[in-house]
Amino acid sequence: MKNICKKISLLTLLIVSALTMQAQHTIFLQQGRIEYEKRLNMHARMNQMSNGEEGSWMDGLKKGMDQYQVTYFDYSFANNTTLYKPGRENETANKNPFWGEGPAEENVVYSRLDSMQSISQKKVFEQLFVVKDTIRPIRWKITDETRKIAGFDCRRANAVIMDSIYVVAFYTDAIVTPGGPESFSGLPGMILGVALPHEHITWFAIKVLVDDIKEGALKPPVKGKEVNNKELNTTISKSIGKWGNWGKAYIKAILL
Repeated sequence: MKNICKKISLLTLLIVSALTMQAQHTIFLQQGRIEYEKRLNMHARMNQMSNGEEGSWMDGLKKGMDQYQVTYFDYSFANNTTLYKPGRENETANKNPFWGEGPAEENVVYSRLDSMQSISQKKVFEQLFVVKDTIRPIRWKITDETRKIAGFDCRRANAVIMDSIYVVAFYTDAIVTPGGPESFSGLPGMILGVALPHEHITWFAIKVLVDDIKEGALKPPVKGKEVNNKELNTTISKSIGKWGNWGKAYIKAILL
């Protein structure tokens, strides 16, 4: 009996030691930089907006462009302060002859996650807006599905934003800051992947760098006409809302 107790004590000690060593090697990042790759399936988007009514004209237009419009964004974070902005240029990109640069490709989003405040710079054609508002609250439903992204184990969550846009996100609790690309946040960790299946857009982290980021170095954008989200929606809807499906898609892309 005495030997059995010794073996149990030894086994318990080994388990505790192993768990302690594992915890010591677990890194919980509070600052760094993430590179996101944003992919827009232009062929699928054009089919969706035209409802199949354009025929040979639409087919000819698609032949002159890449199927995917790929852009890169850098996301710096320090504790609860984050800054999302355009990153490196895609040197192999084939410019879209219809959309040109495309909506939301120059977005800059500064967020204070602790106070739920956001300041973003958005370009609508040639006009710049600085949008000051609260961060969009998102009612996430966390699932058991997991996926590895940029070397991190992530868990899936689902939500609906703007009344009708279905969102799939993957977050990791190994990065403490509860942020994500564009205006996506609110999960118990960093969002490393976002997919809007019906909008044919994805953002996925391809690189996570342990950079020494100081909160004071993350500055909000200042150039542009100051509005809130409601005012921006009203302004662009007046000029673009009459464009049918094309206008609706452009407005949604800007307001994401």
